Amino acid sequence: MTELLQVHGLAKSFPARRSGFGRPRAWVHAVRDVSFTLDRGRTLGVVGESGSGKSTAARLLLGLVRADTGAVHLDGTDVLAARGPALHGLRRRMPMVFQDPYSSLDPTWVVRDIVTEPLRLTGERDRATLGARAGELLELVGLAPEFARRYPHELSGGQRQRIALARALACEPDLVVLDEAVAALDVSTRAGIIGLLQDLQERLGVAYLFISHDLALVRVVSHDIAVMYLGRIVETGPTEAVYADPAHPYTRALIAAAPVPDPVVQRRRERPPVRGEVPSALAVPSGCTFHTRCPLATEICRTTEPPEVAIAPGHSAACHHTDTAAPTPEPALINTATKGKP
Repeated sequence: MTELLQVHGLAKSFPARRSGFGRPRAWVHAVRDVSFTLDRGRTLGVVGESGSGKSTAARLLLGLVRADTGAVHLDGTDVLAARGPALHGLRRRMPMVFQDPYSSLDPTWVVRDIVTEPLRLTGERDRATLGARAGELLELVGLAPEFARRYPHELSGGQRQRIALARALACEPDLVVLDEAVAALDVSTRAGIIGLLQDLQERLGVAYLFISHDLALVRVVSHDIAVMYLGRIVETGPTEAVYADPAHPYTRALIAAAPVPDPVVQRRRERPPVRGEVPSALAVPSGCTFHTRCPLATEICRTTEPPEVAIAPGHSAACHHTDTAAPTPEPALINTATKGKP
């Protein structure tokens, strides 16, 4: 395996309030010192509660939002330093699929024009070539050729998301960023899209950055997982290792919060006593940002930001108490009959 994407020290704050002279008086610290790597043909799942900075981090690495600090390299090319045509070329190699499969599609265009838009932006003008490529892309995502003449309002939610995915694959990218791409779909449709993503990864070798708040879903899709809390990655590692031996109290709480489809097992489950709500990004707590809710918090947690501690090869957590025994791992949070990761 070779590294495709390298992200180091990514950070972004947004002004929340300004003085009468336009100077910022308060800042929302959306992303703080985010670092990770992603290998070719693999999936990194980024998980956390709403407001943890997952989507902002994705937009930063694509250059859709300008980062305050940090570095992003795609195959060794500095994404954040790129401008103009160079940046557009990099974005074609790592397109994004958004959460809402309707608002992300132009309602005045037919599907043929939607899925071939990236090709037209690269200079392709031959209608026969564009039509043939549209047919190939529709077949790739499991849709019949006649869908090329339809408008988005004539499609179901799952069909729209397949169109969005076809558009993302038009320029044969190395990486696809999936920002809650199945969150708006019903369960059966979601399963079909997940199966399609796995098949496409096997066939095309494309890498995914899969952003979700659904841990059971992330477990099915991802090879590796990064857990974010209040703008920072607090634990990362191979998916099964993180689920089998979660080192950070926040990761344990997320796993315990996911329901098990067995009433008897669900009633017996041990739940870490996490209290309160996520603090405001306007006033990030000192030390470990999770200490205001953590059952293991001590004085060092309140005063000192924890370093990243290695738990096992490839598995690390930012916590002062990684040596504290975790509860016995729960039974699988998903049906083991579900199709596994590629």
